[in-house]
Amino acid sequence: MRYLDEILAAASDPRRLEELYQQARRDRALPAFQESLAAARAEATDNLLYAAWHYRLQPQLRTETTAAVRGAHWPLAIGLAVLAAVGFALLGAPTLVFPGGTPVMMILWAPLTVLPIMAYLVLNGGQSGTRALLSGAAIVILGLYATFWIFRQGLPPADYAPIMAIHLPLAAAIAVGAVVLGLRPSHDNLFAALTKAIEVLVTGGVFLIVGGMFTGIAIGMFAALNLRLSPEVMQRVFFAGLGAVPVLAVATVYDPRLQPIEQQFEQGLGKLVPIITRLLLPLALIVLVIYLGLIPFRFMEPFNNREVLIVYNVMLFGVMGLLVGVTPVRGEDLPPRLQAALRFGITVLAALAFVISLYALSATAYRTALGGLTINRLTVIGWNVINIAILGLLLYRRYRDGAPAWVRSLQATAAVGIIGYVVWTAFLVLALPLIF
Repeated sequence: MRYLDEILAAASDPRRLEELYQQARRDRALPAFQESLAAARAEATDNLLYAAWHYRLQPQLRTETTAAVRGAHWPLAIGLAVLAAVGFALLGAPTLVFPGGTPVMMILWAPLTVLPIMAYLVLNGGQSGTRALLSGAAIVILGLYATFWIFRQGLPPADYAPIMAIHLPLAAAIAVGAVVLGLRPSHDNLFAALTKAIEVLVTGGVFLIVGGMFTGIAIGMFAALNLRLSPEVMQRVFFAGLGAVPVLAVATVYDPRLQPIEQQFEQGLGKLVPIITRLLLPLALIVLVIYLGLIPFRFMEPFNNREVLIVYNVMLFGVMGLLVGVTPVRGEDLPPRLQAALRFGITVLAALAFVISLYALSATAYRTALGGLTINRLTVIGWNVINIAILGLLLYRRYRDGAPAWVRSLQATAAVGIIGYVVWTAFLVLALPLIF
């Protein structure tokens, strides 16, 4: 944590703690200071100086953080959304397709979507323009690189296009994260950014659902007048919405003038997402326990059935997202009883997913040994190994660090896992067409 070592060194030095606090205020990093203080207090529960600072910070931190949040810059966000919608509608022409007939924008939408998002972050929040320019250029180049190879008929295999349709959005999210966080973020800032990314995803989904309902009603009204929109117009409308929604979702839930750890997590969907994920946690545990109990009776199913392996991998990514969603950004915001329940649930969920994922990886390795290495199998093996390593590291750190530092331990594990996600995503986009 950002201030932990210095706070521990000042365990009996009130003057030094006051200096650290004032420095955190100047750096607009009071939540990071409070998080570090909470960790220090957990390690030294009898330290009266830490206890006094803990109670001093509670009302002041909420007041200063709330005052710092100034809301979205809606004229800028709406203007960028309109520009993105027009651009996507033009590029979504039915004539712009790959040799197999798939629209080119099905691959390029994610790399292009980040451009208005990065423009919003820079123009509204003073984020580094140079960092945004480099990150935006990198993701656009990756998108064009994938597009080039997909246009090369027969090179790479046909499976490359759907793999890119899945992984380029992940690469685009990583590029936006680089703009917000830089190259060496603190663990608490990185985890806060992950939590906000989930909130942006949910908010964007809500916008798309509402937009789809409105579009459906509009089509029905036109049909009542015997006016039917052509498939070309409908395709352009679809891509226009795909271009406009992401920047609006970001503007709704993220204030680029604050660091990720300073964002509001207790309002709107920011409050709803952890509630939903924590309600899903016991259900996920029940499902995994039942499934693990049934494996001996259908042991060879994933070894012989490709579709079962796909379900395993979807499950694994769902577990990783659930682990992020249930973990609090600031542990002291939760009562001790809920913290204990979450610690237990997260540990059991990670252990169950670890065992099932090893089983799935063995099935993939078995199918690879029999049928050879394919582009899909290499992709799946890589993601399985990375996610299993993250789960194993999480379990090890939970055992090593114990209850007092459980939030910090999970956040540090997420920081390591992000490195694996970045490296493997870049490898898949760049190296698959060269290998296969």
